[in-house]
Amino acid sequence: SDRRNRVAELLRLVGLDPAHAHRFPHEFSGGQRQRIGIARALAVEPEFIICDEPVSALDVSVQAQIVNLLMDLQEKLNLTYLFIAHDLAVVEHVSDQIAVLEHGKLVEQGSAEKITTQPTHPYTQRLLSSIPSLA
Repeated sequence: SDRRNRVAELLRLVGLDPAHAHRFPHEFSGGQRQRIGIARALAVEPEFIICDEPVSALDVSVQAQIVNLLMDLQEKLNLTYLFIAHDLAVVEHVSDQIAVLEHGKLVEQGSAEKITTQPTHPYTQRLLSSIPSLA
């Protein structure tokens, strides 16, 4: 059927085996479940996706796989992401523009390069100094 074909296409797109479409959620790893979530988001052919802490609960190696998948899909499907995360190393890697919020208020925004190399707000400076690779 058309639905089965679409599910298979989406699973392949996110790097999963379409033969596993019948499995239950508990039969998938955390990274596989995240890929399924991405496939579900892509099912409606969006231009814009909100990624709220998309890798925070995953192992570092799986985080890298998911971030790379998101970046590949962004390029392939011309997607725009609102990427919400506390891990600024990940944010810097995936973002063109960064907005920094402190207690829900916007305190600084600009290009990823400018924010990570020349932060002007004390809160942004503190966030960046807590990351060994960006300090």
